[in-house]
Amino acid sequence: MNILAIEPFYSGSHKAFLKGLIEHSSHTIIPIKLNYKGWKWRMHGDSVTLAELTRQVEEDIDLLMVSSMTNLPAFIALTNPRFSHTPKIMYMHDNQFTRPIPEGESRDLTFCYINYLSMLVADKLVFTSQFHIDDLMEALPKFLDNYPDDKHYNTVEQIREKSIVMQPGLDLKSFNEQPDTRLKNENPVIVWNQRWQFDRNPAMFFRVLNRLNDIDLKFDLILAGDTKHEKPEEFEKAWQRYGTHITHFGYVDDKENYSKLLHSGDIVVSTASYEFFCTPILEAIYCGCHPFVPNALHYPELIPESLHSPLLHAPVLYNDEDALFKHMKDLLTGKTKPLPKSSLQNINKHLDWSRKIKDYDLIFEAMSTAN
Repeated sequence: MNILAIEPFYSGSHKAFLKGLIEHSSHTIIPIKLNYKGWKWRMHGDSVTLAELTRQVEEDIDLLMVSSMTNLPAFIALTNPRFSHTPKIMYMHDNQFTRPIPEGESRDLTFCYINYLSMLVADKLVFTSQFHIDDLMEALPKFLDNYPDDKHYNTVEQIREKSIVMQPGLDLKSFNEQPDTRLKNENPVIVWNQRWQFDRNPAMFFRVLNRLNDIDLKFDLILAGDTKHEKPEEFEKAWQRYGTHITHFGYVDDKENYSKLLHSGDIVVSTASYEFFCTPILEAIYCGCHPFVPNALHYPELIPESLHSPLLHAPVLYNDEDALFKHMKDLLTGKTKPLPKSSLQNINKHLDWSRKIKDYDLIFEAMSTAN
């Protein structure tokens, strides 16, 4: 089967997902992609470029798979009639209705509308988590309230009926090439490996660290993650306060070096106020870092219930900032123990592409035969 994969925003998790599909699927994935250059333009205006690139694809296409950054109605119109009867899957990496908005900005409903029409045009919507589906379904009626006449509330149920949850495949086996080195650590090592952006709530992360430091608990820091965006001031303040105890500071471009860092970490923390699916946290968990993640968002469905508050070991989920401080203090002082690596890997080893690709290929085949 030939699958045309449209990705206007070939960066970060979008890029990793498409590369994984191409490498592991039993079907032929033909990518049409544009490199990162401002998501608003990619979503709003680049359907013309994508349509032109598609003309170079000579193969017959059995299935169209597009990312949630695609203006699907515009793309279908500009390539008409080629894909008018081709089954269409949209992979919902994110959405424009509930994604966090920086302070001082307002949500541009133009991009919500593009997302909305694209979801209606697609035959199947694949979401990264049930949380993502539920959050979007709650937001859609509020968006439709902006209509001056017929609100079309019935379309919410139409969108829900064609929505399924399919967590992304992850390149986890590549991390097996590096050995664990955390036993050599002089101090416990706390890892931050997410984007350096406001929606990951670094202010809360560093407030907790400062409270731990104020009671003379010893720890070192790995501050990695995507730093392409405007950096919150908390990271510079952390450099000034913890300089000699920061073993890494900034983005890691090399997968091998990134793996070494994760295998040297003891604890990984998410203080995210909002996210749809956090691959970096799952990578750190797989490498043996004990996670502390919010008892909210998509985490309760990712973490097995037996590990929410395990006996004799530190919990994984926390309810608020004070609880995170207490859980980290207990672990750093030895009052609780980190989960063994085998338990941590049981959280997500089923997401490795070698296993997960079967689920995707089954969806592709079912979509193709349905038409």
